[in-house]
Amino acid sequence: MASPKKLSCCKTLTSLKRVSQKIFDRWPLLSSFSFVACKTLTSVKKVSQKIFNRWPLLSSFSFVALILIFFADSIFSSNLSHQNAYTINENIFLRTQKAIAKMQFSMQEKVDKLAMLDGEYEIDPMIPPKNVTKGKRIKWFQQKLPEFEILSSTNLSKQFHGRVLEFLNNGCSIQFYMVWLSPARFFGTRDFLSIDTLFYAHPQGCLMIISRTMDSSRGYRILKPLLDRGFKVLAVTPDLPFLVKNTPAEAWLEELKSGKIDPGFIPLSQNLCNLIRLTVLHKYGGVYLDTDMIVLRDFSELKNSVGAQTIDPVSKRWLRLNGAVMVFDIHHPILLDFIEEFSSTFDGNSWGFNGPYLVSRVMKRVGGRRGYNMTVMRPEAFYPVNWSKIHRLFRKPERTAERRWVERTVNELTDEGGKTYAVHLWNKKSKGFKIEEGSVMERLILHHCVICENI
Repeated sequence: MASPKKLSCCKTLTSLKRVSQKIFDRWPLLSSFSFVACKTLTSVKKVSQKIFNRWPLLSSFSFVALILIFFADSIFSSNLSHQNAYTINENIFLRTQKAIAKMQFSMQEKVDKLAMLDGEYEIDPMIPPKNVTKGKRIKWFQQKLPEFEILSSTNLSKQFHGRVLEFLNNGCSIQFYMVWLSPARFFGTRDFLSIDTLFYAHPQGCLMIISRTMDSSRGYRILKPLLDRGFKVLAVTPDLPFLVKNTPAEAWLEELKSGKIDPGFIPLSQNLCNLIRLTVLHKYGGVYLDTDMIVLRDFSELKNSVGAQTIDPVSKRWLRLNGAVMVFDIHHPILLDFIEEFSSTFDGNSWGFNGPYLVSRVMKRVGGRRGYNMTVMRPEAFYPVNWSKIHRLFRKPERTAERRWVERTVNELTDEGGKTYAVHLWNKKSKGFKIEEGSVMERLILHHCVICENI
C-alpha cells in the first residue's frame, strides 16, 4: 500500500494535470507549442523565443503545462507497473505525432506572422529577382509595393517627428544618427561595438537608430544594456514621406512608387539608407555614422564636415570622399544639393553611385561656394586604414615585428594630439574577421568601450 505521502503527491499531480488540461482546452495554441516542443528542441527555442518575448505570461503557462501533460502520468505510474507507464507514454507519443502532422504548417504561418510584426523577416524583402529586365523588375516592384511599409506613412511612422523632437529635447551634448533597415536579428556584436564606443566618447550624447526593425521588442533587448546604464539611445521607425517632404526627393519617391523609376538590381534598402541619412541631417542636424565605426574621440569640435577616403599623394588633394561619417548643421545648403543629386541622377544598378560617389560629385561641384563653410577631413580622421588592409587590424601579432607594428598603430590612432576620430571597419570586407587576442582591434575596443562584452 502506498504511503500517505505518496498518495498526497499523486493527488496533487492529478489535480495539476486537470488544471493544465483546462488551460489547453481554453488556449489550444499552448498545446500546439507543447507538441512542437516535444518534436524538436530546436523548434521550441525558435518558436518560444519569438512568442514568449511578446507575451511573457504564455511562457509560464506553457512551461508548467508542458511538464504536467507529458510527465504527470509517468510520475504517477511509477507507483504502478512499468508496463502501464509504457502504454500511457506510447499513447501520448502517438497523439503528439498526429497533432504535429496536422498543425505544423499552420503553426509556422503563425510564427512567421508574429516574426513580421516584430520586424523579423528572413531576407531583405526589397531584394529584386535576379537576371530580369528593367520592365519585369519594375512590374515586380509594383506588385510588392504594398509590402514595403517604409515607402508609406503608417500609424507608427507618423509618430516619428514627435518622438524625435521629444528625444532630442533630452539634454543631448551632441546628437548622432544611424540607419538600420535590415532585420534586427542581424544587428550583431560588431554593430553594437560601434554604439558602445560612441557612448564611451560621448556619455552625454544622444543616439537615434532610424529603423523599423530595431523599433521592436528585439531591438529593445539589444539596446537594454545601454539603457540600463542611463545612456540616451532610441530606435525609431522612420516616416519616409515626411522626411522627403519639401525636398527634391519628394517627387522622386512618388515616381518610384508609380513605376516611373527603375529601383535597380541593388537592394533598394541600401539606397534608402543613403537618402534617409541626408534627409535626417537636413531636418534635424547632427552627426551621421555607419554602424561599422569604432569611435575613438569626441566629435563635439567638428562642424559641417565630411571625410576624404583617399587623397593624391603629391598634391594632397582629396580624390574620393565617403558618407560613412557626416557632420552638418540643420538645413545646411549642401544637404539639399546632396538630396537633389540623389533624386535627379538615381541609379539603382551601380553600387556606391547614390552614396559615397554622390558625395564626391556634389562636393567637386559646389564645395567651394561662399557660405557653405565646409571642411573635408583628411583620411586619418575617419578612414585611417584602407579597406584593402583592414584585415591587419584583426590579426594577433605572432612575431616581434608584428607586435611593434600593433603598438605603433594603436599609439597613432589614440594619441591625444592625433587626428583620428573613428576607424571605419569596411564591414563588407571585414564582417567575417574574428577579433584576435592582442590585435589592434582588441586593444582599441578594450580602451574605448562601456559594456565591453563579446569582443
